[in-house]
Amino acid sequence: MTADYREIHVPLTQEPLLLMARLARSGLHDQYAVYENGPEWSYAGGALATLRLGREDCRAGESGGPGELPAVEKWLAALPVRGWRVYGWAAFELGAALAGARPGGTEETEKAEDRDGSTGSEALLHLVVPAVEVRTEGDRLLLRAADPGRLERLARLVAAPDEPGAPVPPPEPAERLSLPLDDTGGYRDAVATALAELRGPGPLEKVILSRRVPVPVPLDLAATYVAGRRANTPARSFLLDLGGVRAAGFSPETVAEVTGDRRVVSRPLAGTRARTGRPDEDARLRAELLGDPKEVHEHAISVKLALEDLALVCDDTRTTEYMTVEERGTVQHLASTVVGRLREDRTPWQAFTALFPAVTSTGIPKTAAYDLIHELEEGPRGLYAGAVLTLDASGELDAALVLRSVFRQGDRCWLQAGAGIVQQSHPAREHEETCEKLRSIAHHLVPAPARPSEAAPASGG
Repeated sequence: MTADYREIHVPLTQEPLLLMARLARSGLHDQYAVYENGPEWSYAGGALATLRLGREDCRAGESGGPGELPAVEKWLAALPVRGWRVYGWAAFELGAALAGARPGGTEETEKAEDRDGSTGSEALLHLVVPAVEVRTEGDRLLLRAADPGRLERLARLVAAPDEPGAPVPPPEPAERLSLPLDDTGGYRDAVATALAELRGPGPLEKVILSRRVPVPVPLDLAATYVAGRRANTPARSFLLDLGGVRAAGFSPETVAEVTGDRRVVSRPLAGTRARTGRPDEDARLRAELLGDPKEVHEHAISVKLALEDLALVCDDTRTTEYMTVEERGTVQHLASTVVGRLREDRTPWQAFTALFPAVTSTGIPKTAAYDLIHELEEGPRGLYAGAVLTLDASGELDAALVLRSVFRQGDRCWLQAGAGIVQQSHPAREHEETCEKLRSIAHHLVPAPARPSEAAPASGG
């Protein structure tokens, strides 16, 4: 039997960013996701239905077609509530599985469990229909829950900004963590190896190589999210503790957007220069970016592949904006927008799998890039360069590329950033580009409060 959500509207009386962080820290739900999509913020807590899929659930595409996840469409058709919105994440390695490339695994994810209907492999995709939701609608909030008791508890929590669980104000900059960003893991050497591959006889035209930067202390992800969001200008942002993955991020671009009228949009960014905060210097770097042959070439071939991916599931594919400049936190990027009309025999989910992972986080061609990434990076990427997404019963889908993010597993935290390598690249410049991107996050990390056993003893009197 299919049920309906119970819904009420209440006034929005506080800043959405702080409200969403407070809901995440409330402890009311054992798992949650916060997602900022333009003017709309949403919080999803608990789970009415869960789907976790591993590599063996993926069907590689044939004759260059997109890979498929038939279990997703079957699960969506059987959901127990009407008017649903699905929240979830996709690991980067899902793309390799859909392409039939060799596995990379996902270090950040837990083993899938029998209770959620998967076959027990490492999860590459985790989707939930939440038990409760809070969405902003202009100056109002829409509260949704599957039963009256949950809705009542949710309404009390939303209405009580001074209750325990409200996020403390982010610390002053002097109290935040200072994190060195220099390469200690051979990133320049990996770029040099990639350049040899790119200049060889193989098909590879571009590969995105990334590096991790460990954070030496556990982080307060909710406070870091608040601090980082105030300082960044993302296309999307998110904060989640979902399916064993904990992360906060300020995504510079979307992998896929599908509207209710079946318009599909992807917004690839490729080509980077720093933003310094000094208008004259930023204008100079912007002009340099627009005129740099390496950056322009990298962007052009990325847009070409994005159009080819889109054409797998769409008609009337085209570029509506080409090589503009978008400012994203501490960097500025060359940006384009590609669009198409989803074919009648294709679903929004198939549009996502055709475009995932983003061309700007893999390489050209993607299959060859997977192999080199697997060879040269320290371990599987997991959520990094994957996606955080929502999918509505109306057919609307929105998937943010997971970059400019911080990750936590237990007490272990890290950042990760990459750069696009083409034949004209130089290892030192690509390393500097990763530093420019990492600064969007590294300056806003808030350490987690010390546990009582870790606190310094009081001095004697």
